Amino acid sequence: MSLSEGSLRVLFCVLMFSVTSVAVASVPYRIDTSGTHLLVPRPALQPVKSLQISPSDPVDTLDTVNEHIKVILYGDNTWQYYKTPGFMRSPQIFEECWENSGTNPYGVELKDLPDKWSIWCVDSLDQYRCPYQGKVHYRGKFGMRRGRRHQGVDLPLNAGTPVYAAFSGKVRISKYWGAFGNLVVIRHENGIETFYAHLSKRLVEAGDWVNAGDVVGTGGSTGRSTGPHLHFETRYKGFAFDPQWLIDFETGELRHRLFVLKKKYFNIYSNYEQDFEDELKNEEEDKAEDAEKAAMKWHTIKSGDTLYRLSRMYGTSVSAICKLNGINQNTTLKIGRKIRVR
Repeated sequence: MSLSEGSLRVLFCVLMFSVTSVAVASVPYRIDTSGTHLLVPRPALQPVKSLQISPSDPVDTLDTVNEHIKVILYGDNTWQYYKTPGFMRSPQIFEECWENSGTNPYGVELKDLPDKWSIWCVDSLDQYRCPYQGKVHYRGKFGMRRGRRHQGVDLPLNAGTPVYAAFSGKVRISKYWGAFGNLVVIRHENGIETFYAHLSKRLVEAGDWVNAGDVVGTGGSTGRSTGPHLHFETRYKGFAFDPQWLIDFETGELRHRLFVLKKKYFNIYSNYEQDFEDELKNEEEDKAEDAEKAAMKWHTIKSGDTLYRLSRMYGTSVSAICKLNGINQNTTLKIGRKIRVR
């Protein structure tokens, strides 16, 4: 974001107001899908460009009303938010099943997860940076590979290339880990964990707080690897899903600010490139179902109600009401029962 020097004082006042509002607002990170349609503005469903860090040196840091949130000003008149390691909006996220001795510390069963739920990825403070922008290798996609589960995507790169934290969060694992080679695992405030594997160097340690865009390591070919590449995974509650549901690696864009995660994505055969057309069809079907639900009308039976009276009241027929409720014309209408009339 760029601005003139004369605007900095105004910017500071606006930022203080903005951060105050964010600190006071209580926006849940996970909400049910029906609530999403009512609460989420359309921009939340639009792609987000990868954060570009200013090449200029920082010239000043402005405090805000929240001691853990700063504004960094750069020499080219750009600025960005910075959250100190002490700022953790949902600290329980970093206490629940927190350990650095396993890639899946949760032990949750798939059947215990909901069919789908919505996760905020970025908001006015939380930003996004593509870990590495490039084309997913045609043999490095999410799915089965040579009889084994390949639970992420492979992005070819040159050894020593910087690898960035996709979102802000806390490093849970930073160690050499068998086939992963040098591995960094970051848990983010929305509960998603990102994996960065085969690194030549790890530049963060377990327990470190990182912001989106921080360099967590450099690309390499450590572990079970046939050449320099970044193996990148996204997991939730220990279950991996195709990162391409979340990120378009070729453009570097985050597909949505609000990500609707579905349990079926955890299936190793649920590949973004194969299933995207089906998802579009499902979305249209969901919209049609929502429209049908919105058109439904219900009536609570009161004393004196009959099927004939209800049909006249709601401009329908007795047979239509019977069909909607699986009853017949001789069914006794009990007071207090709700029946569908439209």
